[in-house]
Amino acid sequence: MSKVKLLLALVDDLKDLADSVQAVADAIGSNEPDEDIKPEPAQVEKEVTLEEVRGVLAEKSHAGFTAGIRDLLKKYGADKLSQDIVLQDLEDFLIYEKERGMASASRSSMLYTIKSFYNYMCKKDLCDKNLALLLEPIKVKQKERDYLTEEEFEELVNAITSPLIRAVIQTMFYTGGRITEITNLKLEDVDLENNILHIIAGKGNKDRDIPISLKLHKILSHYLKSVRKPEVKTDRFFTTNKTGRVSNNYVNGCIRNAVIKLDWDKEISAHNLRHSFSSNLLEKGASVVSIQKLLGHSSLAVTTRYLHQDKSVLNDAVNLL
Repeated sequence: MSKVKLLLALVDDLKDLADSVQAVADAIGSNEPDEDIKPEPAQVEKEVTLEEVRGVLAEKSHAGFTAGIRDLLKKYGADKLSQDIVLQDLEDFLIYEKERGMASASRSSMLYTIKSFYNYMCKKDLCDKNLALLLEPIKVKQKERDYLTEEEFEELVNAITSPLIRAVIQTMFYTGGRITEITNLKLEDVDLENNILHIIAGKGNKDRDIPISLKLHKILSHYLKSVRKPEVKTDRFFTTNKTGRVSNNYVNGCIRNAVIKLDWDKEISAHNLRHSFSSNLLEKGASVVSIQKLLGHSSLAVTTRYLHQDKSVLNDAVNLL
């Protein structure tokens, strides 16, 4: 069996590891670039073992990665991907996705996926060079995301019946944490004694600490005392009674149902709560640098995409002169 056919088989095996399509949107669809990808093409050829191939995929085993590479394999076939594919093939593939109706933001995420795939292939000596680095970046029109004021967020919370999901989305809103970071929290990560929430191995495999506000402290204390009662052994902080965990898909489903119930003309998901956190902090006078550190961004340029202000605030701003 060829090395790439092994990849294809492993990709199919790994698809069950993804929580949901929405998890992909939060992980790679937020237009945050993967700042840690640095090309290190290897020049030495050697025999490829199953374990080495498995290692490549294990380091990038989320749904966006596996789905993107699976699409590339379907387009060109397994035998061509590692050594025989040329730059024109990759360019044609992205054009093909555009003609299929894929949005520019999705194609941009796809491009990051392909670059990441080839970069890891090179690091593992499974490929001679990273052709994807020569691909032109895809221009993405930055869409202004919907965000919630504190009053709107309270309406959203009240429209959700599950005490567990209420606690999850309140934690996201009051910390700015990504949905996967929050649903993956362990009991030891939530230090209510010192008012610190430890994010372990967040995006880019980075750790960070977020202060727990007095308001959130009360919410989490109540959750631990009255809501968290799992029937199975689990170290997850947020958990349903039966499964020992809570899925990203379930959280977003509850949010969507609440938005429908409220009859809002807004597109709200868990990731919008992260935008809402930063925008509300900015409005209350927090510095952009402080917001950057709380969100865990390496670049202020990324943070600015999370800051939204309504027209009345902008009108007040120009009238300061």
